[in-house]
Amino acid sequence: MIREKTTFESYNPQIFKLQYMSNNKTIITAALTGVLANRSQCPHIPYTPEEIAEEALHATNAGASILHIHARKNDGSPAYDIETYKSIGEEVRKRVPNAIINYSTGAVGISRQERIHHVTALKPEMAALNMGSMNYGIFSQKSKQFYHDFVFQNPFGDIQYFLEKMKEVGTIPEMEVFDNGHINNANPFIEMGLLQKPYVMSFVLGVLGGIPATTQNLMHQIASVPPNTHWQVITVSRKQWAMAAVALSMDGNFRVGLEDNFYLPCGEMAKSNGELVEAASTLARMLGKEPASIAETRALLGLPAM
Repeated sequence: MIREKTTFESYNPQIFKLQYMSNNKTIITAALTGVLANRSQCPHIPYTPEEIAEEALHATNAGASILHIHARKNDGSPAYDIETYKSIGEEVRKRVPNAIINYSTGAVGISRQERIHHVTALKPEMAALNMGSMNYGIFSQKSKQFYHDFVFQNPFGDIQYFLEKMKEVGTIPEMEVFDNGHINNANPFIEMGLLQKPYVMSFVLGVLGGIPATTQNLMHQIASVPPNTHWQVITVSRKQWAMAAVALSMDGNFRVGLEDNFYLPCGEMAKSNGELVEAASTLARMLGKEPASIAETRALLGLPAM
């Protein structure tokens, strides 16, 4: 936030610039592919490293400054191996040399070592960190059945392990919180020194098993974060656009992309991540904000310039 009063003695041009920028800019993250959705649901989801990298280019050209990336095999199934993540990173860097890459560590049915080994090997600037365990489901109201139904396990021991590994390689943890209690789960790790300011936190709304996507819930999440936190909202449904508007009105940030929602505000299915980011940039400008560039986002998060 912009400071209320400044004296000549305490005035720091760089701090003032960052405070002003944080109030007038919004960071848009593009979640390019995910792991659960497939081309039978949306034919435009990228699978291969080259396809993901092309989507990264379109997304950053449209206004995204952070790229959240899961790895997939060529048939669209999840990939967790280092080589696939390495290939994705190399293809992205060919097209967007200064990209801020945020790799996923979320997974079910593999060891915690496998969930983090691509981060320790490749040292991305950011990586997702799930902040609590939960039931995770996708239920179809039309067919009255579950399409996904599993327990997403993230005990404190695993969170600590992931944080220790991220700290070793200088990766910023992007804390993904699916409920209000997950925010409080950060406190022990702040006390332990494993989480450093500025904190980065994402409110994930709309997942069955987590907090529903409502304005009231988002406002409660915003009020609950620790000081010195950069936060964004992630909404898994078409309610994404309404929640993004709330985030913008609260000087926050938000995520869009084919991982979370296939549809543009008009109700049409997006043909690319770039189309979703274009809509996000338009929404931001309608509400008096400007999408932060990659360079500006690096400055806000304390990342080195490239």
